[in-house]
Amino acid sequence: MPPMRGSHTLGIARGGRMGVLMTLYEPVGKMPEPEASAGFVPSHSEDAVAQQLLRPLFDADRETLLIAGFDAFDRLVRLEHIEGDATSRCIVPPQCWRALLDRGIATVIMAHNHPSGAAWPSDADIDATHEAALLLRAMGIDLVDHLIFVAGGHFSFRTAEML
Repeated sequence: MPPMRGSHTLGIARGGRMGVLMTLYEPVGKMPEPEASAGFVPSHSEDAVAQQLLRPLFDADRETLLIAGFDAFDRLVRLEHIEGDATSRCIVPPQCWRALLDRGIATVIMAHNHPSGAAWPSDADIDATHEAALLLRAMGIDLVDHLIFVAGGHFSFRTAEML
């Protein structure tokens, strides 16, 4: 039998011309633990903005969205605080986006919490982030990051290269 080729890291091994052999080292569809997920930042490694400005503003029982606007010198100019509704969805009202234009905002950080404790973004989180990035880009503002806070740290779209 010819030597096996492929990626043993992924659990895939191919035989020469004999066909494909596969072994699975991890169950299909298993979600990695938050600490192992790309983009997760443990609370002890958070930067000052995440740890001292954003984290203290979240309520553990209800989803909350924060939009922090900074000027060209990285000074906080505007902080919008939006409470989730009964379904725990946070909807950004148009006046929040208008307030960013009126203040000379150059960059924005979005952040919200997941009271469930799951740091990984939902499909709705991913869609909302991409839509916000497009809207802000059209206004000449850069979406620097979107953070999802849980008790043990936060998920960063920028660190996960999803932004």
